[in-house]
Amino acid sequence: MEISIRKGILSELPQIKELFAGTITSICQIDYNTEQIEVWKSSINNVDRWNNLIINQYFIVAEIDKEIVGFASLDHGNYIDMLYVHKDFQRQGIAQRLYDHLEHKSKYLNIETLTADVSKTAKPFFERNGFTTIARQVQVRSAVEIVNYKMQKTF
Repeated sequence: MEISIRKGILSELPQIKELFAGTITSICQIDYNTEQIEVWKSSINNVDRWNNLIINQYFIVAEIDKEIVGFASLDHGNYIDMLYVHKDFQRQGIAQRLYDHLEHKSKYLNIETLTADVSKTAKPFFERNGFTTIARQVQVRSAVEIVNYKMQKTF
């Protein structure tokens, strides 16, 4: 199984948003309830935000046999905005490959600190990669509270 990493393109947004929603629904149900998951997934309807991810951020996808199995984005060289792996491709090193590309890009840009707002589900992955928790946060979306963590890593 060979994982390739490349720049994502706008025409792939439907597939990327489907991956996003499917991963949240399947993988995050241990840490979040149905109402929280539905509100979180509803962000796929924010067309401007998703277009901005690909147009204005460092946005990469992971592929196996020409199928997108993950994606990640870096905003301003120092903020990991997105990092998702397809629900059927968990625990195969894809998140690590995506993260390694983002970290490499940051170092190339002479960035000294990476930050991310991380779900309960993703928190252990970020901790394994040297991130520490700065704060527990409660996001309120459509009157639904969703807990996540502000995390950072300094090189």
